[in-house]
Amino acid sequence: MEPTKHEKTTTPMSGYIMAGVLILMTAFSIYNFANNSHILWLMIVSALVLLLALILSFGLMVVNPNESSVLVLFGEYKGTVKSNGLFWVNPLYKRIKISLRARNLNSDPIKVNDKIGNPIMIGIVLVWKAQDTFKAAFEVDDYVHYVEIQSEAAIRKLAGHYPYDNFDDEGAELTLRAGGEEVNRVLEEELSERLERAGIEVLEARISYLAYSSEIAGAMLRRQQATAIIAARIKIVEGAVSMVEMALEQLSDKKLIEFDEDKKAAMVSNLMVVLCSDKDASPIINAGTLNH
Repeated sequence: MEPTKHEKTTTPMSGYIMAGVLILMTAFSIYNFANNSHILWLMIVSALVLLLALILSFGLMVVNPNESSVLVLFGEYKGTVKSNGLFWVNPLYKRIKISLRARNLNSDPIKVNDKIGNPIMIGIVLVWKAQDTFKAAFEVDDYVHYVEIQSEAAIRKLAGHYPYDNFDDEGAELTLRAGGEEVNRVLEEELSERLERAGIEVLEARISYLAYSSEIAGAMLRRQQATAIIAARIKIVEGAVSMVEMALEQLSDKKLIEFDEDKKAAMVSNLMVVLCSDKDASPIINAGTLNH
């Protein structure tokens, strides 16, 4: 028969019943040693009973809340105890304790390359717990270390699929910096697929640290600043053109002053300089005529 490859829960005998039996066996032996020491055969029986009670006592075990005990007999998986309390099992069983509590993995930022080859530093926070105790105990050598290694591999794969930002990839609809919940969802799916082999359930995974690597951080900061300045200038020019156009239209409609083409050009030039300048304008008062 092919051995099972999945968790099988079992509920052993109550430990309280066996504890009572062990107390009676011990009391029986002590009573005979104290009162019937002259009867040889009874002394032998009492010694054997006491030895048996000692051996059976090794089968007592306690399972705490959110813990489990994997039972193995001579290399054969017998089941997993997930119920809480005091139990008694075969003293020959090997018992492997596996915690069912949720655990946090706050990975240190690692240096990887994004989709377009920029070196970046990225770290994640992972919340996970053991779901299938059979896989956690037998499918991998050390399931806690397995989570750490596979998390790093998932980070590297995620970074290789997306650019840090869309400066060099204008067609990128999703980036690590702006992807938000969508990037975190992809990360969770990747980790769930990788950790399923070890019986691990991924409760939550998200990027906790994201930055350019130190060797390009300064250059990228200046690039971001330049991009922001260019975007701001574009808005300023668009607004200035609208204001100049509105000023000329209102002056013309209200017939406050007549402009020929040269005066219009001069007015437009002066207004654009004033509106687009990054410093306050210093007015020059003309005390003469309009032409001087």
